[in-house]
Amino acid sequence: MNQRSTEGHRALRVTISSRIWEPERAAAAFRLRSLAAGLVELGARVRVHTSKPPPQLVAEATEADRRAPFAVNRHRVLRGEDGYLRGYFQYLSFDLPLLWHLLTDAKPDVYICEPPPTTGMMTRIVATIRRRPYVYYAADIWSDASESTNVPSVVVTALRAVERWVLTGAANVIAVNAAVADRAKQLGATNVTTVQNGVDTSVFTPDGDPSPLAGTPYFVYAGTMSEWRGSDVFVRALAQIHADFPDLRLVFVGQGNAVDDLRRTADGLGVGEAVHILPPVSPDVAAAYQRDAIAALVSIRPGIGYDMAFPTKTMAAWACGSPVIYAGAGLARDLIRANYLGWSCEYDVAEVAQAMHDAAASTGDRSGLAEWAIENVSLSAAASRAARAIFKTVKEAQ
Repeated sequence: MNQRSTEGHRALRVTISSRIWEPERAAAAFRLRSLAAGLVELGARVRVHTSKPPPQLVAEATEADRRAPFAVNRHRVLRGEDGYLRGYFQYLSFDLPLLWHLLTDAKPDVYICEPPPTTGMMTRIVATIRRRPYVYYAADIWSDASESTNVPSVVVTALRAVERWVLTGAANVIAVNAAVADRAKQLGATNVTTVQNGVDTSVFTPDGDPSPLAGTPYFVYAGTMSEWRGSDVFVRALAQIHADFPDLRLVFVGQGNAVDDLRRTADGLGVGEAVHILPPVSPDVAAAYQRDAIAALVSIRPGIGYDMAFPTKTMAAWACGSPVIYAGAGLARDLIRANYLGWSCEYDVAEVAQAMHDAAASTGDRSGLAEWAIENVSLSAAASRAARAIFKTVKEAQ
């Protein structure tokens, strides 16, 4: 690691806390890993506190940690039966011990943390005790999202209070888009830097090994399947166009709490054999599924608190040279229409079916999609902007 910064001073010491890290297949893991690398490139010394991976990823995580240009400390957590770290007890199994891990670790110049807000709460407590600034990397606003689900109102109230406390205490809030930045300010954040999200365009490319389904016409949904994403709309839409395209397949790659519902829906609509649900795969395999698909599928169920989201799976598809069929709320809809990046429609089965029908019958040119992605949604560029903002934050706090 670099021992001195690019300006010739002592290297900036950074501690990052996140419940999820590579090689787990999640946007937060990719985003923060790139941020850590960007900080190292600017001369920082970085230490990471994260969770131990599920058993099937232990070997890959060990190798990734060995090769990383920063130190990674992994701690035992409570995971679900599917190996996923999701849910209040699972989050707290990381957040509560984090207080001790940070207090007993070497004192950095700045702390950085990722949601949930409980991770931010532990970070603020430690940062206050040790008189250090902290930066909160806000990919979304958790209390807004929980408000529109079946979470009890007392939980929403408590979560919003914690999130507000974390945002108001942060020396800087890094927001992944303008909508998140505006909402963070409404909740009390005083210093907000907007850094657009991105994907690794060295992994997600239009060139590479074919997918196992190359040569078969299929749509792909790559990522988490959960209730707020509403990915069942694509299964219902497939049932409407299946007679016109009997060889068409719908492939889900990932995990989530909606997997069983998707299988039941597909079987109930008579398209079970056309719907394939595959477990999480490595980024390079995910890229292969993206590049060989007719189009990538992305959805956000409107009105449940995620209308400001911009799913990274859209960017991954574009980087692989694949158009996107986007259904529902979210900031990507206007971008798709303005730049001819696919099809966008309401969260409506009939509209989605029409978009899928048009895509399956399309012979349009896809050559410019990957070039557009490199210029506009590169993860390395986003990480570099975030890293520079963090260096500036520390300088101003001194």
